[in-house]
Amino acid sequence: MSWQQWVLEHEAAIRLGFFLGIFGIMVAWERLAPRRASTVSRTLRWVNNLGLIFLNSFVLRLLFPAAAVGVAAWARQQGWGLLNLYEISFVPAVALSVIAMDFVIWVQHVMFHAIPVLWRLHRVHHADLDYDVTTGARFHTIEILLSMLIKFATIVLLGPPVVAVVIFEVLLNATAMFNHGNVKLPARLDRVLRWVLVTPDMHRVHHSVEDDEANSNFGFNLTWWDRLFGTYREQPRAGHEGMTIGIHKYRDPRLVDRLPGMLALPFIGSITGYAINRRQWSDRDEG
Repeated sequence: MSWQQWVLEHEAAIRLGFFLGIFGIMVAWERLAPRRASTVSRTLRWVNNLGLIFLNSFVLRLLFPAAAVGVAAWARQQGWGLLNLYEISFVPAVALSVIAMDFVIWVQHVMFHAIPVLWRLHRVHHADLDYDVTTGARFHTIEILLSMLIKFATIVLLGPPVVAVVIFEVLLNATAMFNHGNVKLPARLDRVLRWVLVTPDMHRVHHSVEDDEANSNFGFNLTWWDRLFGTYREQPRAGHEGMTIGIHKYRDPRLVDRLPGMLALPFIGSITGYAINRRQWSDRDEG
């Protein structure tokens, strides 16, 4: 058995191992050096956020047992995708694949803010009243399913190596937990890291109640796309301790921090009430 076949057969265990390891590190870090004080019950949020995460994992495995890695293996067998049409050595193919898939995730994230029906789903992620490692995987089940279908389409068109898909899935999961962490990095280290990697302070801006701040810093992993397309914002106006997390309109913990409310949230309110086209920027905001 080749090492690539081994990776394919043990993909679920590899991903779970990294998830549990990074999750444990972030939980310990948040306990030892929190960036912000909690505003609502941590127990309430964690029970319901983790409940949504487990529900989504169950539904994904039920509907898509092969997952993204299985689609990559199938596309390779069929010879589908750009990277299966041309002879590219393994290491460059893996690097190109990870970068390309990260860009697709960035575009997808922008779409979920720009398109009203998609924002209704995505606001479940943004409605969390606090910001910590569990926020990084708090998404509505329908959004998770749509994201997986987008990922499948990307893999079929791109034809990435199976190992690249495993690396990307692990990186996406790990960086989402890292940059949603309620942790503080030394300012100098943060400045250096965010030239490549999305840091907690960089992504926290994206979870501000202020629309112009929420519609910036869309990256989960690489920072390049926000810098390239003009959606990068360095800091929140109110500072990281003073900023308000969440969505102005949805502040009731009984709705936004309980599992039934999270699942119902996309179906509440007007379809015109989405973020990216509802911005009211003052002159100072545009600077």
